Amino acid sequence: MYSLNVPVPGTVERLASELHPHLVAFDKVRERHSLVCKRFDVDETGYDHLRERLRVALSPTPAFEVRITGIDAFETPIRGPAPVVYLDVESPGLYDLHHRIVEEFGVVDEELEGPGYTPHVTLARGGNVADVDRLRELDIDPVTWTVSEVDLWSQIHHAKAWTVSLPRP
Repeated sequence: MYSLNVPVPGTVERLASELHPHLVAFDKVRERHSLVCKRFDVDETGYDHLRERLRVALSPTPAFEVRITGIDAFETPIRGPAPVVYLDVESPGLYDLHHRIVEEFGVVDEELEGPGYTPHVTLARGGNVADVDRLRELDIDPVTWTVSEVDLWSQIHHAKAWTVSLPRP
């Protein structure tokens, strides 16, 4: 299994670190933060083919902006313990890229990648709704950055398998 991820900059990592005292009540706090654009149900034997198809599909993709706007939660997530607390992401460019890649490769899971696709950076999961409500009320300074590359992440190796640079418009 692979995923196409948007690298999360240090400013987002610092924000997550600053929020850590508010997250300790949750069962699991994320240490590594990511922003998933698309998942691929491909094993190691299909890597070269996936990479070549992605190279072609990503070739017209310019750099785009992403903005963290607040804190939200999936109260009934598709998988795993509830709730899932995350940094909310706004990015027309990311939505465009997601839709183009889904058009090319199809969806791995309709609930995750279909019309309900919600780009986010997971902070923590498993806890109670009162803790989620307190987090939603926190004011955070928005974080905006330009995405100039995307990474193909290997779930098997827990590492970047490949990086693609996106040209500046």
